[in-house]
Amino acid sequence: MTRSALSRRVVVPAVTGAVVAAAAAVAIGTTVTDHDGGPATEPVAAVAPDHHHGPGITSAPGDAELAPFDLVKTSVRRQGDTVVFTEQVRGRAGAITPTPVGEFGGSSVLSYVWPVSLDASTVGFTEDSGTLALAATSHPDFDDTPLVDENGNGRKDDDGGLWHAHWVVLVPDTTRPDGALKVRDILPGETPALPATWPGAPIYIDSPSYPTTLTGQTVRIAVPMRALGFPEWFSYDGVTAALKVHADLHDPLLRVENVFDVASGDLSLPGRFRK
Repeated sequence: MTRSALSRRVVVPAVTGAVVAAAAAVAIGTTVTDHDGGPATEPVAAVAPDHHHGPGITSAPGDAELAPFDLVKTSVRRQGDTVVFTEQVRGRAGAITPTPVGEFGGSSVLSYVWPVSLDASTVGFTEDSGTLALAATSHPDFDDTPLVDENGNGRKDDDGGLWHAHWVVLVPDTTRPDGALKVRDILPGETPALPATWPGAPIYIDSPSYPTTLTGQTVRIAVPMRALGFPEWFSYDGVTAALKVHADLHDPLLRVENVFDVASGDLSLPGRFRK
């Protein structure tokens, strides 16, 4: 499948080619707010290859209409005892955030995502429960990091609009015929394994409070090696996408609505991290 077939189409980290192919046919618009009157379009400097970790994933600019979500370089590299997940974009990273709607149901989430080949149990979810993905997200209508006061105002329930890190588990949304993905729901009566920093939402999500920075055209999340169990290697990809909270707060609670760009073009997870 080509990049053009997936660009700005529904589905983030996919599970198999069949799911990707079905989801690529869907496109749903998302309302966003541009904080500087328009995305920057300066070229991104080339990144030197790292022969220990591989060269990362280089993507042609212009695949996404929104420059802050147009991927040009995706990489995962070790720095000491930390694994740094990085995405570079054509515009200013984080320049666009969702427009608030005033309530949780029907609200939007914007994200920079790294789907990985690691099993979901690596970070504390039930084994073989779906596709594990790290994400930097912004969603001003709700806060899902109850342990952290990101904006330093003495409250821990009002800073969801600031970019922050999550682990999520993605599975096909069986309520739709197009193969789109959703964050896996926790259904009534289910008692799955969950990370210690699960925020209490009835979905497979973790709020680990990893340092998350958006500077210039680069998004970075720093993950402690110990949080990943010191893996010898894993594969990865890069995605930028919008998600939406179901208006009725029913299954699915949080589904992928619009994919802006896919680093590899086909979600083949060609990036390689090696310890």
